[in-house]
Amino acid sequence: MINEHDFWPDEDGKPVDKEKEKMILKLATIITDRYAKKFTHTLNTKDPEYWMLDRILTKEEASFLLSFKKTRVPYSVDQLAKMNRMTNGEAKEMCIHLCVYGFLESVRRKEEPHEKMYDLPIFVPGIAEFMMMNDQLTTEHPELATFFNLMTQLPLGGITQMVPPGGAGIGMHVIPVEEAIQADNRSVSVEFISHWLKKYDKLSVGICTCRKQQRMRGEGSGEIEGEYCIGLGDLAEYSVDRHMGRYITYDEAMEIVQRAERKGYVHQITNIDGSDKIVGLCNCAPGVCNAIRTSQLYNTPNMSASAYRAHVDKTKCVACGKCVEVCPVGAAKLGQKLCTKHGEVTYPVTELPDAKSWGPEHWNYNYRETSKINCYETGTSPCKTACPVHLSVQGYIKMAAEGRYLDALKLIKQDNPFPAVCGSVCNRRCEDRCTRGTIDQPLAIDEIKKFLAAQELKAESRYVPLCENGEGKFFPQKVAVIGAGPAGMSAAYFLRREGYPVTVFEKEKAPGGMLTYGIPSFRLEKDVLDAEIDVLRQMGVEFECGVEVGKDTTIQKLREEGYKAFFLAIGMQGGRKTGVPGEDAEGVETGVDFLRRINHDHSIRLSGRTVVIGGGNVAVDVARTAVRAGSDKVTMLCLEAPDEMRASREEVEEARSEGIDVKNSWGPKEILTKDGKVCGITFKKCTAVFDSQKHFNPSYDENETITLECENVLLSIGQSVIWGDLLKGTRVELNGNGTARADKVTLQTAEPDIFVGGDVYHGARFAIDAIADGREGMVSINRFVHPGQSLTINRDLRAFIELDRDDIEVEGFDNAKRQIPGHKAGIATQTFEDLRIPLTEEQVKTEAARCLGCGATTVDDNRCIGCGLCTTKCNFDAIHLTRDVPAASDMYKAEQKFGQIGKYAISRGVKIVRSKLGKD
Repeated sequence: MINEHDFWPDEDGKPVDKEKEKMILKLATIITDRYAKKFTHTLNTKDPEYWMLDRILTKEEASFLLSFKKTRVPYSVDQLAKMNRMTNGEAKEMCIHLCVYGFLESVRRKEEPHEKMYDLPIFVPGIAEFMMMNDQLTTEHPELATFFNLMTQLPLGGITQMVPPGGAGIGMHVIPVEEAIQADNRSVSVEFISHWLKKYDKLSVGICTCRKQQRMRGEGSGEIEGEYCIGLGDLAEYSVDRHMGRYITYDEAMEIVQRAERKGYVHQITNIDGSDKIVGLCNCAPGVCNAIRTSQLYNTPNMSASAYRAHVDKTKCVACGKCVEVCPVGAAKLGQKLCTKHGEVTYPVTELPDAKSWGPEHWNYNYRETSKINCYETGTSPCKTACPVHLSVQGYIKMAAEGRYLDALKLIKQDNPFPAVCGSVCNRRCEDRCTRGTIDQPLAIDEIKKFLAAQELKAESRYVPLCENGEGKFFPQKVAVIGAGPAGMSAAYFLRREGYPVTVFEKEKAPGGMLTYGIPSFRLEKDVLDAEIDVLRQMGVEFECGVEVGKDTTIQKLREEGYKAFFLAIGMQGGRKTGVPGEDAEGVETGVDFLRRINHDHSIRLSGRTVVIGGGNVAVDVARTAVRAGSDKVTMLCLEAPDEMRASREEVEEARSEGIDVKNSWGPKEILTKDGKVCGITFKKCTAVFDSQKHFNPSYDENETITLECENVLLSIGQSVIWGDLLKGTRVELNGNGTARADKVTLQTAEPDIFVGGDVYHGARFAIDAIADGREGMVSINRFVHPGQSLTINRDLRAFIELDRDDIEVEGFDNAKRQIPGHKAGIATQTFEDLRIPLTEEQVKTEAARCLGCGATTVDDNRCIGCGLCTTKCNFDAIHLTRDVPAASDMYKAEQKFGQIGKYAISRGVKIVRSKLGKD
C-alpha cells in the first residue's frame, strides 16, 4: 500500500506559522474523505491533505474557505461577503481566484441563473481534479499529481469492500455503451449516455486529469492525455469560465463518446449529487483511470460497476479475443470450448468480499505492473497461441464460412497488415498446432487467408483502416522507420493507424525488403505485394526509396528534421560464407545475393550444374530459382537429417517435384576450382548437427566424402546484417552475430529513441515474426514519444497458452478431407509466375466447416464492471450485457452514500460471522 508520508519533502527547520497551521488542519479535516481521521480530528502536518493545502493557500485564502464550514453547500457572494466582513466586490474577486485554483466550485442560482453561488468541494471528485486542470498550478506544484493519486486511494482503503453489490458507487460510476443495452426493456433512462447529454443545457470538454496525473508521475501507460472529459451543466460553465474547457454541441459530444468506444475507453459518470444528477461524463483509459485503478488495487469491482454484466454465448463465440483485448479489468479471458476427457472445463471466478473479511492480504498491490492476462492457465485455441501475431484464426474462418469475406479481412488486418503476403509465404505454425491435425489433417488455415486476401485484390477499392489518435486527430510527433521490409512496414502501418506521421526510408528503389528482393515471384507475386503496400500509401504512410540512412542522410540529421523516434528494420541483407577452401572462386555466390539479382532481372541465366548448400526455406528458394534460371541440374545439400531440416516439408517436397536432388547430412569440405572457376565441391559426412547441450556444433566423419561436379555453388547457410554507417554516432549495441541488442519486451536499444525489429533484432526468421515485431514497436514508440509514459506498465504482452490437445473429447465433426488448392496450367520450372491458385469459394466453405472451434471467451461475472466495451469488438453476436444488478443504477448524494454502505456493512458483517461459524 502507498505510504503517503514517503511523498512529501522533509520541511523540518522551516519557520512555522502556528496560526496558519491550525487553520489548514481545520480546513483539511472539513474537506477530507478519510472519515477515520475526519471524525477523530487526527489529521496532522505530515498528511497529504494538510501538506498540499499549506503549500498552495495563503492564510487569508484558508480563512475565507473556512467560512464554508461544510463541503458542497453553496453560498452567494453576498453571504460570503458578510461572513468574511468583505465588500461584495472583494468576496467575488476571492471566489473567482479560488475557482481558478480549484478550491471552489461555481453553481448557477435557480432563481437568477446569471448569478453564481459557490461551494467548497471534497477532494475527489472535486478539488484534486480541479487543481490538476490548472497547468500553471501543476507546473509550479508537480507534487499535485501524487496528491491526486493519493486522494483517490487513501480514503477508500478499508471501505471499498463495504460497497454493496447493488452499487452506491463512490464518486465514479460506469455507464454502459449505449448500443449494448438498447434492446434491454428493463433499462432505465439514467443508464443511457444520450439521456445525460440531452438533459443538460451546456456541454464542455476538457483534458483528462487522470491521464495528466500519470504522465506527470512517469507512470502513463500509453493512453495520451487530451480532451476526453465532458462537463455537464454547471460543471461545463465552470470549466469554460476557468479557461480549462470549451463548449461543445451534443453531436460533438457523441463523436467523442463513439471515438472513445473505438479506442477502448470506459464511460463513467460522477454520481455524488443524488437522483438523476451528474456533473460529468468521463471516457476513461483503464491503464490510468483513478476510479478503475482503485477498484483494481482493492480488488473490489463493485465500487464502480454498472447495473450490467457481460455474458458469452459459447455456441457463437469463436475466441477471436478482441473482447479480451479491450476488457479494462481482465474479466474476459480466453478458454476452451471443447470438453476434456473428464468433462467440461470450469473456470474460477474472482473472490468478492460479500461474506469474507477483506484486508490488505486480498489487495492487488501490483495491479499496474502486472500485464494483462489473456487466457486461463488451461489454455485456448492452439492456432491463436502458435501464431506470432496471435491472429483471430477461428474468427476469420467462421466469417469465411458465412461468406463475410471483407469482415474477415478487416479482422485479420487488426493484427496483420499483409494477409495476402502471409497467405503465400507463411510457415504456417498455426496449422502445425491445429487441433484438427490430431484427428486427421490440420485445417488449411493459410489457404483460407489467401482466398480472403484475393477477394480484396479483385475489389474496386481496398479496405483502408481508420487512422486517428484518441481525439480524432494526428499527433505532431514524426516517426522514422528505416527499412521497408515486413517489420518496418508493419510498424509504419500500426503507427499510422494510431495517428502518427510516419516516413519509411528504404535504400532500394522499391519497398518490400526481402519480400520484394529475397522471395521469388513463384512464391510471392509482386503485384500482390504491391497491392498491400499501396494500402499503406492510402493510409498516409510516406515512402522515401533510394535513400540509405547512414550514407544519404543520418539519424542525427533526421532528429534535426523533427523525427522523435526510429524503428530500425533493415533485415539481414548479406549472406554468409562457409570458410572452406575455394569459395572465392568464380561461380560461388551467396544465395541472398543471387535472389536479389534475379528478382531485379528474371532474364539472368545460370549455365551448367548448380549445388546449393543449406537446409532452410531460403535455400529451397535458391534451389528452385536456380532451376528456373536454366541450370542443367540442381542439387541441394545440408547438414541436417530429413527430420531436422529448417525448411518446411511442403517446400522440400515442391523442390523434389521440380527435379531438385536433396541430400541430407553432408557438410562442405572444399570447393574445387580450375582456372579460378568452380568445377566441383567435396562434402564430408555430418554425424551430428548439435552437441549434447543442443548447441549448433556439427561433427563429421572426415573419411566419408562425396564429390559433385558443378559450375555454380550457391551458399545459403545463413544471413548477416550489413549496417554500413547507419549506427554511426549512436549507442546501439550489437550481439556477436551482428544483430542489434534490445529489450526483449520493448525492443528499445541502448539509444533510447531507437527501436529495432525483424531479422536485424532476432536473426533470420519469417515474415510473420517481423510483423509481430512491428506491432510491438508501435506500442513502445507510442509511449516513448510522449513524456511520462512507461514502456512497460499495463502493457499487453499478448501471452497465450495452448490447450492440452491430448486431453480433449470431440463428440462429432465434419468428415470432409483437407482441401487442396489448384494450379494454373504451365510447367513450374519454366516460369517465375506463381502457378498456385487460391481455393475456390466452395472449397473455402468446405474447409472452414472442418474447424473444431476449440476456443471461447469466458467472462468472470464477479470481476465484470458492465462497461460493454466487449460488445463493441465482437463480430459474432456472441457477447451481451444483461441487467443483473438493477440497484447499481440507484443514485445517492455523496452525503447519503455512507448510509447505504452502513446498511450493507451490517448485513455483510452477519454473513462473515455466520461463515466463520460454519452456518452457511
